[in-house]
Amino acid sequence: MSHPLDRSSRRKAPIPPDRLDRSTANPRVTPLASGPRRGLVLGAGGVLGFAWAVGALHALQQAEGWDARQADNLIGTSAGSVTTAMLGCGIGVETMLNHQRGIIVEGDPRIEFDYDADSGGALPPRPRMLPGSPSLMVRSALRPGRASPMAALASIMPRGRGTIAPVGRMIDAIVPHGAWAAHPGTWIVAMDYETGRRVPFGRRGSPPAALADAVMASCAIPGWYAPIVINRRRYVDGGTRSATSLDLLAPLRLDRVVVIAPMASFSYDQPTTVSARFERGIRRAVTRRLMREAGKVRQAGTEVLMLAPGAEDLAVIGANLMDNSRRELVLQTSLRTSAAALAHQHGRPVTLADVS
Repeated sequence: MSHPLDRSSRRKAPIPPDRLDRSTANPRVTPLASGPRRGLVLGAGGVLGFAWAVGALHALQQAEGWDARQADNLIGTSAGSVTTAMLGCGIGVETMLNHQRGIIVEGDPRIEFDYDADSGGALPPRPRMLPGSPSLMVRSALRPGRASPMAALASIMPRGRGTIAPVGRMIDAIVPHGAWAAHPGTWIVAMDYETGRRVPFGRRGSPPAALADAVMASCAIPGWYAPIVINRRRYVDGGTRSATSLDLLAPLRLDRVVVIAPMASFSYDQPTTVSARFERGIRRAVTRRLMREAGKVRQAGTEVLMLAPGAEDLAVIGANLMDNSRRELVLQTSLRTSAAALAHQHGRPVTLADVS
């Protein structure tokens, strides 16, 4: 089951019915002008991570009685950037859930994406046999103490040939190309492929970008997809620096942050294949970083709740987060396990000490 972590078991008051409108692309739901200031972090996780996150978000809304579009700040990385962009443009979780299930509801905004045809397959096309970023490779070698291991690995990955264009077209169908999300607190995290620095597009002081370009950049897995050029600079998947970039919210001193982290886990299955065991090893590294980032946010006085796949979810996810054939089963499992985890969290306080 999914395992949430929280500093308290307090429940927020339900949203009045007239504040909830999940069927429109221009919702009445807006960031709260008063009351608790909330952040929502949606992490990396590929096709299956996206499906798992939709299930977790739906369970969260049901359990806590608030619409995810109400968060004062939305921050997304890789697959999470797609969800974040949709929320920032006013598309509700119910619409995303219907699309995952292949259900068309009259009045729902159209999501122009075919999971079978547009996700690019479970394996990448044969890459070009050249290092993806020689400049970042040199930087990482000269300053090994300052280089992220994942960023250093990304620099030597061969140049991907895959295209992330279908994701860009989907975002362009939601918001006019060149525009940003209507929600003013929408941040999309990518990595500058020359310097290895995180870039939260949408944050004040960050380079300007069209929402579609920022999302494609955040999703451009090194070695799989070609980097995305924005203002003459190349960008790749923000997950190469951090699967969530939760710590970017620490200076905002929000009251509460909810983290949906498909690439982390707080309980594990016992896979038998080498590929699945390797994937679980990566998860453990992602989880350790997530815990450090959560510590920074908590030190700023912010309550943090984290949801991540548990052992039952992992057994369904398998070893390849891009395996679309497992998507519907991952979604159904997440709806159930996330709801159970949140019910458990609301029954008693859950702290870091509960996780070994």
